Amino acid sequence: MTLEEKVGQMVNAAPAIERLGIPEYDWWNESLHGVSRAGRATLFPQAIGLAATWDTDLMIRISTAISDEARVKHQAAKKNGNRTIYTGLTYWSPNINILRDPRWGRAQETYGEDPFLTARMGVAFVKGLQGDDPRYFKLVATPKHFAAHSGPEQGRAAFNARVSEKDLRETYLPAFEATVKEGKAYSIMGAYNRLNGTPCNANDWLLNKTLREEWGFEGFVVSDCGAIENIFNHHKTAESLGEAAAQSVKGGCDLCCGCAYCALTDAVMQGLLTEADIDRAVGRLFEARFRLGMFDPDEMVPYTQIPQDVVCCEKHIALAREAAQKSVVLLKNNGALPLSPVAKEIYVTGPTATALDVLWGNYNGYSPQMVTMLEGIVGAVDAGTKVNYVAGCPLVGPAETYDHLDWQLNFAEKIIACIGLGPSMEGEEGDAMLADFGGDRKSLALPDCQKAFIKHLASKGKPLVLVITGGSPVDVSEEVALADAALFVWYPGSQGGNGVADVLFGKVSPSGRMPVTFPRSIDDLPPFEDYSMEGRTYRFSDKPALFPFGFGLSYVRFEYSNLQTSTEQLEAGQGLEVAVQVTNKGSMEANEVVQVYTRDLEASCRVPRHRLVGFANVPISPGATETVSILLSPGAFALVDDNGKKVWEPGEFEIFVGGGQPGTDGVLSKRVRLC
Repeated sequence: MTLEEKVGQMVNAAPAIERLGIPEYDWWNESLHGVSRAGRATLFPQAIGLAATWDTDLMIRISTAISDEARVKHQAAKKNGNRTIYTGLTYWSPNINILRDPRWGRAQETYGEDPFLTARMGVAFVKGLQGDDPRYFKLVATPKHFAAHSGPEQGRAAFNARVSEKDLRETYLPAFEATVKEGKAYSIMGAYNRLNGTPCNANDWLLNKTLREEWGFEGFVVSDCGAIENIFNHHKTAESLGEAAAQSVKGGCDLCCGCAYCALTDAVMQGLLTEADIDRAVGRLFEARFRLGMFDPDEMVPYTQIPQDVVCCEKHIALAREAAQKSVVLLKNNGALPLSPVAKEIYVTGPTATALDVLWGNYNGYSPQMVTMLEGIVGAVDAGTKVNYVAGCPLVGPAETYDHLDWQLNFAEKIIACIGLGPSMEGEEGDAMLADFGGDRKSLALPDCQKAFIKHLASKGKPLVLVITGGSPVDVSEEVALADAALFVWYPGSQGGNGVADVLFGKVSPSGRMPVTFPRSIDDLPPFEDYSMEGRTYRFSDKPALFPFGFGLSYVRFEYSNLQTSTEQLEAGQGLEVAVQVTNKGSMEANEVVQVYTRDLEASCRVPRHRLVGFANVPISPGATETVSILLSPGAFALVDDNGKKVWEPGEFEIFVGGGQPGTDGVLSKRVRLC
């Protein structure tokens, strides 16, 4: 290739080089919770809802289904001569940034606030996307945004995240390290922000020293869209666009989403970087394309043989429904749930009952099997049960009076109110039209119209069940107090209505658990712009939560007993097996999420109050007892010192095993010593 041709291959919309038989290729594709922005595809719950399942096996099945559909759609597009954006095989997912602050509009795209849970879900997603063929990638996965990127959205093009190396190593980097080392992710996307003064896409310490040299990453790095231009235009750490592009290539970023790398030809001529720097980046990019089978005959590549009818097939629809079921978190139940499908009259109301956008969240595709909350409820009830519906109130607006609804409410036996947030209220900068602050939220409360509406419904004295949508924590303390039962259902995907109805009417017991803390007040949060972990998340905040990380009710009671560990004296770098017996004391099969936390009792520096180090999602039959064994890695007993080094200090650790954090009813504990 000529220099100009090589430079042309370093932008997301890479042109064809006909004389070499290289077709055009656009590297930009999305699959956060299903193939996105490319027409028909199975739509799974939004990423935060997938995290609420605490089910890595489910995540692998989902990402395998996504990659099946992506491969088929790529083949079909290629057959039609379409090689434009969103038709390729390099996917810019998952988003494994840590949800350090619930105000962030892109919280919905993440796996929550915990590094361990995020890592486990992220590794599973990457493995399912990339496949297990020894020669070919099924797709290329791209964990993003590297690193320390979680708001604010407004001003992200110039933001400087100041983060101690301790916080980086303890919180912001572990999930990236896991997806690279364990998941073998072949691509990484750099973040918009600066990290301690240096733009992430031109950050030698981040991309070369840490990612490549320390972690052994062998793939390519892509910038977020427009991020290289931002180095010159907003961060002001380069004197020209060519200098920004040169800094980025030398800093370890191989591919530019945008046009900034078009300046690289002149930058080479000016001596800002060498052609060898260009060759290194282009070599990485073409290795990815070769390993995807793009230059081999279809008959050599196993993933080209997937049948086209896999897209939105019955198996994938059933999987989306299962995921929706397992993502639902039961917040409260005074006995109102499960509902009987046989009733005289059920009143369904609320601004999200028939809304489609609350099914898909953001970064979404479209399914021909979209099932709203109302449709799911109607499909679940007996043929003789009357269902009335009225929206009742808007999604956003001032408080109103709702007396005009009383003539219908008076006949209702039960009220199901579908309320909460929609993706127009939270999202990426420029996407969420109704957001308070560039996609972010200034308040965690429901809009005034919804708050007044729930008060009016509660005043009728009828059994009231709340179905609450959203991609991040919402202050629903007053509303849940007024209700008889409440579910948090996130943005539950194309089968959301069916999955939620399955929980409401007792087809399945709810098993979702919170992947993020719901604070009692926004006043309990540190300043949004502060990237220190002090006072943030369950690991470092001692503020009482509205709904804590790991919380979620069930229709049955689980009893824990006989906690055992493989040893009580650990050597540095040694793992530990934890076993516990869990009994289903209820009358229906239910899944329990067994959670394991450790607390370092003798640390020489600041450590988390306690931290998640293991979990298992286990189905248990009524009356049955299951022995659940969980292997804790050596890292469960390491700490990150004030210099950012992982060390094993001798001392005592307390291990907690149960259905929630330490302090939750029924949680057992045992102490072990690291020698």
